Amino acid sequence: MHFTIQREALLKPLQLVAGVVERRQTLPVLSNVLLVVQGQQLSLTGTDLEVELVGRVTLEEPAESGEITVPARKLMDICKSLPNDTLIDIRVDEQKLLIKAGRSRFTLTTLSASDFPQAEEGAGALTFSLAQGKLRRIIERTSFAMAQQDVRYYLNGMLLEVSSGLLRAVATDGHRLAMCSVAADIQQDGKHQVIVPRKGILELARLLTEQDAEVSIVLGQHHVRATTGDFTFTSKLVDGKFPDYERVLPRGGDKLVLGDRQALREAFSRTAILSNEKYRGIRLLLSNALLKIQANNPEQEEAEEEVLVDYNGGNLEIGFNVSYLLDVLGVIGTEQVRLILSDANSSALLQEADNDDSAYVVMPMRL
Repeated sequence: MHFTIQREALLKPLQLVAGVVERRQTLPVLSNVLLVVQGQQLSLTGTDLEVELVGRVTLEEPAESGEITVPARKLMDICKSLPNDTLIDIRVDEQKLLIKAGRSRFTLTTLSASDFPQAEEGAGALTFSLAQGKLRRIIERTSFAMAQQDVRYYLNGMLLEVSSGLLRAVATDGHRLAMCSVAADIQQDGKHQVIVPRKGILELARLLTEQDAEVSIVLGQHHVRATTGDFTFTSKLVDGKFPDYERVLPRGGDKLVLGDRQALREAFSRTAILSNEKYRGIRLLLSNALLKIQANNPEQEEAEEEVLVDYNGGNLEIGFNVSYLLDVLGVIGTEQVRLILSDANSSALLQEADNDDSAYVVMPMRL
């Protein structure tokens, strides 16, 4: 194997692919990236047995075909450390990878490509395409609510639900829920649901850099595959039953509050400074056209904010984890936010003021 490539052309796919590779691996080959040269194309593959990412680069110079695996992190660090516009010469000699760039020389250990695990090609149950920007948007709007290391393993990921003409993402950690939908060209009878693991979702979002370019999705029995121009991403699916999110959405809340997103966000942030560091509880006191926000902590320090809101209804006192409210206000895109409440023991529903494509549910907190 022998090829030459510009530093920038190698670095972009290498950084994305190396992101999948875990630093501490039980199998040494999993710390490596697989390099394959076929004709004028170089492909780079990284995997952790759950998520696999393949990046493709077209080589400008004729190359000698071959395949080998090399330590991902070291190869990336070498590329990063070289000056811009460097031409890198890479070849395999006696089971070592030789890298030449300007006056620099590096020799890396290798492992055989035949030891590298490949994701199985399962039959695709459903295939569709949509703009990368649309998929990225529904991931960014919901991924903050995914659980981390929860024993309910199916919460450590995101539900992707496909129905005719619609793709929906739902994430919840049991305390809050985020949901966002986008119109997509999908022919599908009934609903098809898959749970993509947390790491898979975060890696997929990193790939979706071109707003209007297409990404093609294949949902299989055990895998999801996404293909963009230069990358193919494959992730195992989480085997489990996601909670029925429709039942969690609060119905019939009679207290509708409209407020300025930025003003609320700043008020919550200031109040949070003196909330309990562990439980992060704040109290909302709602009355005509006014929202009072209060916090205190075990040191008996107190904070209070008043925000003018569009509301006329009965008084209400309710507690929330302020971090959850700030997370929602951080992803909402409109200037006005809509908050629907019913009583002190019922969850709040937050939405963009003039947009129903996303919904956020936050459970109340006893203070």
